[in-house]
Amino acid sequence: MKRFLDLADFERDEVSALLQLARRLETSPEPRALAGKILGLLFLNPSLRTLASMQAGMARLGGSSFVITPGQGTWQLETKLGAVMNGAAAEHIREGIPVLASYCDALGIRAFADCKDLAYDLAETNFAAMAELVDKPLINLESAANHPCQALADWKTMDDLQVPQRGRFVLSWAYHPRALPLAVPAAAVHMAAMRGMDVVVLRPEGFALPPAVMTKARRAAAQSGGSVRETADRRDALEGAAIIYAKEWGSTSCYGDASGDAKLRAGLLGWCVRNDWFTNTASDCRLMHCLPVRRNTRRRRRGSGQPAQHRAARGF
Repeated sequence: MKRFLDLADFERDEVSALLQLARRLETSPEPRALAGKILGLLFLNPSLRTLASMQAGMARLGGSSFVITPGQGTWQLETKLGAVMNGAAAEHIREGIPVLASYCDALGIRAFADCKDLAYDLAETNFAAMAELVDKPLINLESAANHPCQALADWKTMDDLQVPQRGRFVLSWAYHPRALPLAVPAAAVHMAAMRGMDVVVLRPEGFALPPAVMTKARRAAAQSGGSVRETADRRDALEGAAIIYAKEWGSTSCYGDASGDAKLRAGLLGWCVRNDWFTNTASDCRLMHCLPVRRNTRRRRRGSGQPAQHRAARGF
């Protein structure tokens, strides 16, 4: 394996082998497995779990790592090709990334979506330009439309919790004060479909996942024996659910239009997972969320019940 950019790049049995390796390392650590190896980490966007888990993983395997956060102790990096560099960015990725890659044995890059042009982001334009500059093993730490490390962690979490492979996985849009990128929902719906689950995308009108994301998930489901569909009917979606995976993403009907998105979400405060969401789920239904989560952004309304207390699974 030279590049870990997308779970779709691998066969299902290859992902299973990777998960088996992870389970073995949990129970039988190999503290010298990566002795002398260096992992470079380029974070063009903030992180908590992804950054900490990558560094901790390298340390536990005997390797080391370095972190570059452009503009924080290093030159600001320009990512756009053809940009006139007379502003804050002192160095271009075309010079910076090859240098970083030369200092390490593998490189991880995090580069979020611009959330302005849907086609541009779905094409992974920025990340693809950076990937071309790397001649070492490369890890996607979250790009515009994918987060394979998060997806792999979610798959392992469900295996650890003995969630049935054919169980119902409900990816539900949930209220958030800001429009967030499509990377995690796109990765989660594909991961669950690849696992062979009955995947339901539950979302309000105006927030349907892009056709390209759904087509990719349906292709994975066809190979695994799973299924994928979308609905705005909460009761229908949650019937017998084994997992409720709560995640917000920006409106796809007015992508890049901040005012239009704000108007749509203003009437969606009720899209907040509460105990009554579990009325007709499986009795052992689990709530998953990739984190971070903002607290106290929704004012409680009389008769709306209490926030869900079901156990949340871990995320990376």
